Amino acid sequence: MKKIIVSSLVLFMSLAGVAHAAGDAAAGEGKAAACGGCHGMDGNSMVFTFPKLAGQGEKYIAKQIADFKANTARKDETMFGMAMMLATEQDALDVGAFYAAQKLASASPADESKLAQGREIYKGGNLQTGVPACQGCHGPTGAGNPGSGYPQLGGQFVEYTIKQLRAFKDGSRTNDDRSIMRKALERMTDAELEAVAHYIASLK
Repeated sequence: MKKIIVSSLVLFMSLAGVAHAAGDAAAGEGKAAACGGCHGMDGNSMVFTFPKLAGQGEKYIAKQIADFKANTARKDETMFGMAMMLATEQDALDVGAFYAAQKLASASPADESKLAQGREIYKGGNLQTGVPACQGCHGPTGAGNPGSGYPQLGGQFVEYTIKQLRAFKDGSRTNDDRSIMRKALERMTDAELEAVAHYIASLK
C-alpha cells in the first residue's frame, strides 16, 4: 500500500511539473512586446529578413530562445541580445505560447515556376539521391508538429527559409535535433533547396 501511495505521489509531482512547464499566452504578450519591432506585434512580420512567428509552436520558440542565449549551436547577434532579456525558461515558454496562439495572416510571395519542383521534393523527397520528404516532420501543409518541436514552415518568407536551410547545410547552424536537418540537406541541390523554399512560402 505504501509503495502505491509513493508511486502515485511521484506520478502526481511529475504531472504537476509538466503542467507547470506550459507557457502562459497572456503573460507572453507583454514579454513579447519588444519582439514586435521586427516580427510584428502579432508575429506577422512584414519584412523578409525577420521571420513570421504567428502560429509557431510554443516548444520550438522556447528552444530557439534558449539556443540563441547559449550562443553556440545557433548564433545571431541581434537575437542573442533579445533572448538575454528573457531571464527564465518560463519567460521563453510564455513568449512561445503567445505566438502559438496567433494566426498566420497570409502566405508569402513565391515564384510560381518553382512550385512544381518544390512540391515534389516537399511531398515525396528525391528517392534517387536519398533526400527525404519534408512533410514527414513538418506536415503536408507546413503546420509542423508542435508536440515534437518540429516548426511550422508554411507561409514563411522565401529569403528567410533559404538562409536557414543553407545554414543547416553548411553547418553554421547546428541546433537541429539529432542532426535531422543537416542530414536531410546533405544531398539536396541548391535548385531543390530554393524550390522547396518557394513551395513552403506558398503554403498556409
